[in-house]
Amino acid sequence: QATGTDQVVGLVLVAVSLIIFTYYTVWVIILPFIDSQHVIHKYFLPRAYAVAIPLAVGLLLLLFVGVFITFVMVKNKKVAKKAQ
Repeated sequence: QATGTDQVVGLVLVAVSLIIFTYYTVWVIILPFIDSQHVIHKYFLPRAYAVAIPLAVGLLLLLFVGVFITFVMVKNKKVAKKAQ
């Protein structure tokens, strides 16, 4: 059973994810069909960042996963040595 705090945190995470998804979808899919002189373009980054930002986030995620797996393997190796 989730507590009230867990539910609030979950709701905030879902809301932030929805906002990011909506922003990115409009930026990548809809914005190219709108005239480049339209005022809405000032609320979005240049299109080159539409590839660079997810790429950087993906690389950071892979780095984090790799460091985590390395940490767990080293810790398990130390525990196994102590058991012998």
